[in-house]
Amino acid sequence: MLPRRTFLKTLAAAALVPSLRAASEPFRFRYVLASALYGEMPLETILPEVAKAGCSAIDIWGKVHGNQREQITEMGDDAFAALLTKHGAKLAVSTRYPLGPFRLQEEMAWVKKLGGKMIVVGISGPKNPEGAEAKAAIQKFFEDMKPHAEKAQELGVTIAIENHGNSTLSHPDSLRYFAEFNRSQALGIAFAPHHLHQWSEQIPTLIRDLGAKQLPFVYFQEHSEGSQKKMPKEIELQQLPGFGGGLDYRPIVKALSDIRFTGEVEIFMHPTPRGVPILPTAAEITAAVNQSRAYIEKCIAEVLS
Repeated sequence: MLPRRTFLKTLAAAALVPSLRAASEPFRFRYVLASALYGEMPLETILPEVAKAGCSAIDIWGKVHGNQREQITEMGDDAFAALLTKHGAKLAVSTRYPLGPFRLQEEMAWVKKLGGKMIVVGISGPKNPEGAEAKAAIQKFFEDMKPHAEKAQELGVTIAIENHGNSTLSHPDSLRYFAEFNRSQALGIAFAPHHLHQWSEQIPTLIRDLGAKQLPFVYFQEHSEGSQKKMPKEIELQQLPGFGGGLDYRPIVKALSDIRFTGEVEIFMHPTPRGVPILPTAAEITAAVNQSRAYIEKCIAEVLS
């Protein structure tokens, strides 16, 4: 038998192996594909694009941004599961803003049933609070969310709250208070840089302040007038990384690498009007996603070389 001191040293060394292995592995993102990019195209058309876009899974959106969640209701869960299998795709996320944070019980069970692991939704409360007001609003939100977070934890589903303009989770103060007061492993932030365009220089620091545990989901989208009103397509597309919008993703990627981010990322934009495809055909949409993904991967190579 090993002496006790030697045995304990052996155990400690063994415990370090996974973390050392993780640190030595190259940093990479796990991309999910937003069904809303394809407007109201049928799932039969969209699901083959998941692999073509270099994504690991699908994020299902419903009206008004798309209608794929409604398509699933109409066809039934078994038919949707069969479609996923047919096209070698998986469900990762259900984006369900219309439900709000307090009406997710059925959706959490649905996501779990279909093999998904996350719901992205908005928050309730006052608009754009700062300072002490933000602190109080976030504390109240967590109190109200307790039974919902407990259910999510039980199911193994994460509720990711988007930092959205004109919401309670909008100002950098509110995001930092979210990280300070969040006690649930089932709650996190769906981090949206495009809603932080007023504080764009703070984004990398904010990512580091929040840390990987608070960030299960990150949008790769940037602010553009084309997200709110009808503009020439080239301006609308500037929401996509690498399409000339002006946001430098290299500091963002570096910050995500520094915190060892392991969540999902989604290349995204909003068309005007909502609910239409961002480009005429599925092939063109997927090509645009791949162009953005190539830009992000180039940023990774530049900052981590």
